[in-house]
Amino acid sequence: MAVLQFREALMQAIDEEMDRDEKVFIMGEEVAEYNGAYKVTEGLLDKYGFRRVIDTPISELGFSGIGVGAAMNGLRPIVEFMTFNFAVLAADQIINHASKVRYMLGGQASVPIVFRGPNASAGQLGATHSVAYDSMYAHFPGLSVIYPSEPDDAKGLLKSAIRSDDPVLFMESEQMYGLKGEVSEAEDYTIPIGKAKVKREGSDVTVVASGKMYHIAKQAASELEKDGVEVEIIDPRTIKPFDIETVVNSIKKTNRCVIVDEAHPFGGMAAEVGFLIQREAFDYLDAPVQRVTLPDVNAPFSKPLFDLWLPDAKNVIEAVNTVTYRK
Repeated sequence: MAVLQFREALMQAIDEEMDRDEKVFIMGEEVAEYNGAYKVTEGLLDKYGFRRVIDTPISELGFSGIGVGAAMNGLRPIVEFMTFNFAVLAADQIINHASKVRYMLGGQASVPIVFRGPNASAGQLGATHSVAYDSMYAHFPGLSVIYPSEPDDAKGLLKSAIRSDDPVLFMESEQMYGLKGEVSEAEDYTIPIGKAKVKREGSDVTVVASGKMYHIAKQAASELEKDGVEVEIIDPRTIKPFDIETVVNSIKKTNRCVIVDEAHPFGGMAAEVGFLIQREAFDYLDAPVQRVTLPDVNAPFSKPLFDLWLPDAKNVIEAVNTVTYRK
């Protein structure tokens, strides 16, 4: 196993897929000469040239449309957004075109495209730069949404996303680009889209968390272990399609569940997963499902307020204490 930063695992996946398939190319703001806003595309311009590593104007709607058209004509674009907060401008191309082409044309065309970049909050950047969009895009048929939490998942899932014949939203946390972790060195390493992973075994409560919330859940689990509470952590890795079977199998063992989501409570991933759990595993629950989410308030700029706004390990511990009747 190699130890790589999150950004290095992403770059390795892109490099391997561009080397494997000449139809793969990447485009976006500063991906070429600047080596990427977060250095995910570092070195790719020198290796593949300007025809396959393409700097774009600051026009998300425009270059996303070019990507959709290129995908319909047999290429496999990777469209990088500097942040998914900016990708709202491209939502028409993603939602009204990329997601619907195969359906509206009766399967005569597909859109093998990956839209990728940072999702959710990055720090003290204000309300317009701190929104989680995974639930929004998961709402629409025809789109897969991936939200990895560790470098190994990032590499294996991005390679699978690039090979997908349908559009994929690949969401990354800006705060995790420097995160280091072990990454498989297996030849042509891929991870299936739509398969969750039990990242920590436990017997008392199931915690479901993706992206950087997975690391918050890990912190909480370490603290709870000191009090004799064994937390099982499931990382969905893919928001849509969602692997509810793995979650249900865990709940059959623990009989309790907490969902941690870096999004607002109404209509988010935690709300949908909570519904799926009560539909599929109601008879196994010994307590109501608890959610840990953002408050229904936009992100504050103030650092002390931002720290209160973002879910933390203390919030997860309180939710676990509630479902285990320790509160």
